[in-house]
Amino acid sequence: MLYQLLVIFSMVILLDLMSGAATLAGEKPKPPVAKKKPKTDKLHGDVRVDNYYWLREKDNPEVIAYLNAENTYTDAMTADIKDLSEKIYKEMRGRIKEADLSVPYKDGDYFYYTRYEEGKQYPIYCRKKGSLDGIEEVTLDLNKLGEGKKFIALGDYSVSDNGEWLAYTLDLTGFRQYTLYVKNLRTGDVMKDVRERVTGAEWAADNKTLFYTTEDKITKRSNQLFRMTVGGTKDELLYEEKDELFGTYISRSRDKKYLFSISASSETSEQRFLSSDTPNGTFKVILPRENKHEYFAEHHDGLFYTRTNKDAKNFRIVTAPVNAPTAWTDFIAHNAAVKLEGMVMFKEFIVISQRQNGLPELRVVEFNTKAEHLVEVPEPVYTINAAATPEYETNTLRFTYQSLVTPNSVYDYNMSTKERKLMKQQEVVGGYDAAQYASERVFATAADGKKIPIAIVYKKGFKRDGNAPLLLYAYGSYGFSLPVTFSSARLSLLDRGVVYAQASIRGGGDMGEEWHDDGKMMKKMNTFTDFIACADYLVKEKYSSHKRMAIEGGSAGGLLIGAVLNLRPDVCKVAHLAVPFVDVINTMLDETLPLTVGEFIEWGNPKIKEQYDYMKTYCPYTNLAAKNYPSILVTTSLNDSQVMYWEPAKYVAKLRDLKTDKNPLLLKTNMDAGHGGSSGRFDRLKEIAFEYAFMMRELGVVPSQTP
Repeated sequence: MLYQLLVIFSMVILLDLMSGAATLAGEKPKPPVAKKKPKTDKLHGDVRVDNYYWLREKDNPEVIAYLNAENTYTDAMTADIKDLSEKIYKEMRGRIKEADLSVPYKDGDYFYYTRYEEGKQYPIYCRKKGSLDGIEEVTLDLNKLGEGKKFIALGDYSVSDNGEWLAYTLDLTGFRQYTLYVKNLRTGDVMKDVRERVTGAEWAADNKTLFYTTEDKITKRSNQLFRMTVGGTKDELLYEEKDELFGTYISRSRDKKYLFSISASSETSEQRFLSSDTPNGTFKVILPRENKHEYFAEHHDGLFYTRTNKDAKNFRIVTAPVNAPTAWTDFIAHNAAVKLEGMVMFKEFIVISQRQNGLPELRVVEFNTKAEHLVEVPEPVYTINAAATPEYETNTLRFTYQSLVTPNSVYDYNMSTKERKLMKQQEVVGGYDAAQYASERVFATAADGKKIPIAIVYKKGFKRDGNAPLLLYAYGSYGFSLPVTFSSARLSLLDRGVVYAQASIRGGGDMGEEWHDDGKMMKKMNTFTDFIACADYLVKEKYSSHKRMAIEGGSAGGLLIGAVLNLRPDVCKVAHLAVPFVDVINTMLDETLPLTVGEFIEWGNPKIKEQYDYMKTYCPYTNLAAKNYPSILVTTSLNDSQVMYWEPAKYVAKLRDLKTDKNPLLLKTNMDAGHGGSSGRFDRLKEIAFEYAFMMRELGVVPSQTP
């Protein structure tokens, strides 16, 4: 009833907001104007007035009406690209093999795989017992589970060792709020009792004990570990993480002998272990937490193999007996030029994911002989990752490989002989000739002399004369290394002559841990100036011009784009900010919001004056000013739990009031999705097609018919 009233009230207000937008044919529609309701705050002697703070009120009909009015305005302002958007969508969908099958993997007695059926939005999870010639069992069909729902996303998918029980989690709102279900795969029955706000789940070796973690209702911090038994009466709370900087998670060793309870912040961790054979026992600490000590342990043959940054900024790997986990022996020494990012254990091998000179590598080490080698790659710019290989006693590593021009490819790799077999390559329906495209890697010079990698792809025939349209993308936060990936959707840009570039700026982890450290906290400005240096480099080297450049970033990458637009609004012709984190100060002051406290060590704590003053120099919302900005598209989702919808909404309202240009400023809100946008594979393509069409129009790739 409340929702119906909200809809009625919001429609009345929407008509009021848009009353001035009714225009004669050929006239430009008038944008919605959000009311100013000043809220004054004072901190460190500094007075801040926020006229649009009220847009946080999600249950306020005025807020919903404003978002709907912005959507209506966006529709009107992009009516001339509706046909182009639909054309691009059809191109993108036409490249997808709608009826598709993943490469099966073996786990226990079963082969597991996912498949898509033609015309359906979501995957179907299946398995076959004994061999691939066996009878198919459907374990989960997200299309059926999602019937009548506007959003559905699968979180965890964990099968008990005997193959009888499936624990899975579903988000039905886009708010990253997952419910845990337990299904008997023998009977197909789902237990009536469900668990809410579950963040992870793992089975013990007895095939009836399930460990799961849950989140705080307000902050969404994963903070509690429970133990439940199938058929049991009451779940047992085993651990609660009190430190608000930390989250708690559950995992299991590759050999399935141990369960791991992990507490971690973005720069410190602590791990506990429990024998999977004795699930009613007590978790023991491997190493007590120590500030800024990150470690992650795995088990092999009675030893813990621990990846640690203790006296090793880019990590090293040490071993220690299970009964003496602090008695370390070096296994892989620290290398200042190589960042160790992860490890996968097999009975005879360990596979280490590492990064050198900004590029990912897979290092294979044999336990007995210590002989090691790198998995060879055929291109200079690429992404390679270890893929799902649940089998422990095998010499076969499954990995995925792709580049800007090579579709995602799944290989089985014999770690003894180094032979590889292509199991599947992403099919681009309608034909795709990689030889028609070229990629390269160049380096821009930052203001302080650092070399910033840029990966570039274009269709052959491209001329470096400064006239080509170009889309520059970046992220630059949390130490996240930006992968170089193939996109069949991106072909709709490349085939129209648009150059695509992505910059590995500081704040990310592409060039090691120092790369991250130099782009966070009191060095965050490096992230933005690195991006500007990359844009200027691409212009200097005549890949494009500022007047034919689009820039794009999402989430923390949206913060990047917002900050850059304030620093250098002439850097591009058009910008796309996706689910952007743009109201840094207000968000980091609100400790009730998801992620806030845990991210003090990424952005800083504005309650500390020095950090507040520094944040204020780059916060996109704070620094909006009365000046000319380029064309801007801002996209968000009403149910986003990572970057709340009100941040982009406030940003657009304030910018529209201040800016002095007549360029389009559009806000498009998905009223049914979360941080990742629409959950269906086709719905997401529609969003991308719209974003591409808007940027193409502003870049002059297609004739503009906007009045």
